[in-house]
Amino acid sequence: MYSYYNPHPHSKRVGDCVVRALSKATGKSWEETYIELCLLGYIMGDLPSSNRVWDSYLKTQGFTRHLITAECLDCYTIQDFCNEYPQGVYVIGTGTHAVCVVDSVLYDTWDSSDETPIYFYRKDD
Repeated sequence: MYSYYNPHPHSKRVGDCVVRALSKATGKSWEETYIELCLLGYIMGDLPSSNRVWDSYLKTQGFTRHLITAECLDCYTIQDFCNEYPQGVYVIGTGTHAVCVVDSVLYDTWDSSDETPIYFYRKDD
């Protein structure tokens, strides 16, 4: 199931999918998430939305990274992921986009459920 989610303080859609997804997954505001990613990016010498920065950020927030192991990677979608993992907090990466899924609900500014996931982060308890 898809649910519209845009925590941007000015309701803009500005290529901030990483900030939106991490904000939802961590329960933090868009602003707090953005600042923390910027600081970490500065420390790491990389952009806040780079894969290695948000990978590091999620690990500090108690998430672990996993690869998608579906038999048909070209036909496996985010919706399939939601069906396979009905409970939990996840951040999914497609290579060009990031989204948050909570208890099989996809949170994004558009219905990206037909996108192909490559990897995901799961919140560990």
